Amino acid sequence: MFTLAPIAAVKNIRREIEDDNWGDIVSIIELDPSFGEEALFQIESFSHVEVFFIFHLVEDAKIERGARHPRNNMEWPKVGIFAQRGKNRPNRLGATICKVIKREGRQLFVQGLDAIDGTPVLDIKPVMREFLPREEIRQPEWATELMKNYWGMD
Repeated sequence: MFTLAPIAAVKNIRREIEDDNWGDIVSIIELDPSFGEEALFQIESFSHVEVFFIFHLVEDAKIERGARHPRNNMEWPKVGIFAQRGKNRPNRLGATICKVIKREGRQLFVQGLDAIDGTPVLDIKPVMREFLPREEIRQPEWATELMKNYWGMD
């Protein structure tokens, strides 16, 4: 068992859980007061960060431990919870790579973070190309269809 404490919280205009149109959303990740602004020094020298957060509004009864149809769409195959990126995960852990806009003190402004206002942030890591896949990405057709409007920038 591990105990994790949020390092920051998300501030943005999205108050409701929604599946699509996250691409234009600008969020402020505000560090907890226990961190000084030096914890973010030079983060703006990276184009992107990976943000790890908790889907804090997912109820215990909604947690999936097996397989399900993504977004409950019966036209898509039933796949294991670890073969999809749904929020109803056993540890409610989310991770997204988003664009860095700027840093102001203890606040990091990002675009494309798919977390609602008030979401607890567990960690922020700079994206380095050496950590990205070195080979071609492949995914099933249902995943491509699911993501069609996710970022809303097609």
